[in-house]
Amino acid sequence: MAKQPLPTEANSSSAALQIDPDNWFGESTPEHLSGMLGIAQMLELDEVTQIAIRHLDLEESSSKLTNRLGAEATQLILGFKALELTREKAAHGQVESIRKMLLAFSQDLRVVFIYLASRLQTLRWVTKKEIVPETAWAQEILEIDAALANRLGIWQMKWELEDLAFRIVNAAEYQEIASLLDNKRSQRQSFITEMVSILEAQLVASGVLGSVYGRPKHIYSIWRKMAGKSLSFANLYDVSALRVLVADVKDCYAVLGLVHHIWRPVPREFDDYIARPKPNGYQSLHTVVMNAEDIPLEIQIRTQEMHQQAEYGVAAHWRYKEAAPSTASSAAKQYEERIAWARQLIAWKEDAWEQLKSQKIDEQVYVMTPLGRVVALEKDSTPLDFAYAVHTNLGHRCRGARVDGAMVTLDTRLQNGQTVEVIAVKEGGPSRDWLMPEKSYLVSHRARSKVRAWFNAQDAELEPIKELRPIKEDIKEDIPEPAFLLKPSKRKTDAGDILVVGVDSLMTQLSKCCRPVPPDEISGFITRGRGVSIHRRDCSTLKQLAQRAGERIIRTNWGQSSDSKALFSAEIQLEALDRQGLLRDISEVFAKLKINVIGVKTLSSRGLASMQFSIEVPHISQIKLALTALEDVKGVTGARRK
Repeated sequence: MAKQPLPTEANSSSAALQIDPDNWFGESTPEHLSGMLGIAQMLELDEVTQIAIRHLDLEESSSKLTNRLGAEATQLILGFKALELTREKAAHGQVESIRKMLLAFSQDLRVVFIYLASRLQTLRWVTKKEIVPETAWAQEILEIDAALANRLGIWQMKWELEDLAFRIVNAAEYQEIASLLDNKRSQRQSFITEMVSILEAQLVASGVLGSVYGRPKHIYSIWRKMAGKSLSFANLYDVSALRVLVADVKDCYAVLGLVHHIWRPVPREFDDYIARPKPNGYQSLHTVVMNAEDIPLEIQIRTQEMHQQAEYGVAAHWRYKEAAPSTASSAAKQYEERIAWARQLIAWKEDAWEQLKSQKIDEQVYVMTPLGRVVALEKDSTPLDFAYAVHTNLGHRCRGARVDGAMVTLDTRLQNGQTVEVIAVKEGGPSRDWLMPEKSYLVSHRARSKVRAWFNAQDAELEPIKELRPIKEDIKEDIPEPAFLLKPSKRKTDAGDILVVGVDSLMTQLSKCCRPVPPDEISGFITRGRGVSIHRRDCSTLKQLAQRAGERIIRTNWGQSSDSKALFSAEIQLEALDRQGLLRDISEVFAKLKINVIGVKTLSSRGLASMQFSIEVPHISQIKLALTALEDVKGVTGARRK
């Protein structure tokens, strides 16, 4: 799983958790964190995770947190904060995409455990205080967070998230099932006790070591089976349930044989999740049997190891083991155990992601539109891929992009959880550069095919014109060529003929304050409504803009000109001793260098002349030649570029 960047001091002044009372329904920070810690301890999560939870509310920079808590705990804190913000930005109604995005966004699965613990604690709080949140909020917990816990195999969290959220989503049916369970509780408990005794006796007689106990049924799972199979509560097979834990897989099947010998199995109610584990790694044998009185009983059979996986899922890989009391003689052994534990931790992290690879979560990146809609893209996708994923026409008209509010180049690799905004023109088409593999503008085959289709259509329109080429030679008229990124139009000059990497020329203008010329080092400034203005990097105006709105400064470079005859405006300031014929001699310099002068301003005072020439050049080298030649003119005391 490729790691994703977490907030750093550059983009997060504080690692503190931003508390929104609307999210926690009035629960104080100490109460919320204490509840989260209790959940982590229930799951027996490792000490680093528990340390991170205790310090989620510290208002300190990441470097100070690292010094205080260590790098690992700090990354968990920062990862949780980023995950919470991403989740809150995501739009409603995209359950599966959001669920996958949350998984993919967390480079360390413990961040997801902390996130789920926070959700569960909030549910416990509203239940305790008898607060009734909006149904949509609880529905999303059912569809996203509980399902996420299920995907990770954390049964302990899954069932509680489901039951508490279902209590809000469908209070009437929750209360009805709870009442039905309560009415027959004593009868059901007597039945379970009797069945446990019978099965335990058979295990002893057969020489199989194992433990048998009643398994609690949860309201949401009962409701789902009633709804899914159109059954009444009385006709459910698995309201009464047993669980059998044994030493190994061989014993699982031995117990299954005993169960089917004691009681009559119900047809089509047997599942072998040992031979065919669920996608989240769950393994068990499930069977439903009828006793002598035709009372149904569900039985699950699994090993202790399978039970740990079923209850805690991938969280079991981070469970914290208390060390035994140490002695001086055991120091070496403890050191070896700690090294072994570190190796296991690394291996377990890799195993956890292997379990999720079948869903190809690590092969995609999940980003959002400015309105919070999640868009799934191929790994290493660019803003241009994003534009085509949203709509083909938007891709054709894309000229730039902002990611999390910052202007980026069109070949930037997108990361999970980012918000992407496309900058587009009203009309236009793609660039052939987008199809060049070495430029890496497009990753998606679908997007590349859309670009090729656009150019194929343009070529088809030009076929009749190509047939006129012999006539062209006779009448000496140019046949219009396909305009770059535009419908056929008049030739442009200046910025219109130069591509600025990352921001198409249609969105740029060369600033008049410093008049950049290739190959000046340049930067862009995002204006309001006028695209991106291009400045020389040493421009004083740009420095002032950077101080006022540094986030709107973007790095840019000169691309390739679509016309070798493109000209750029520049200004030369000249100081000289005034004399007769001075202007003529200066004009001869420009004429010899074939530099077009488009404007002259002169000021003469007390025998000194100050002149400003506005010129057009294709390259900065011509300006340098002009300055050298002008300084050789008689009476000129200085010449410089403005």
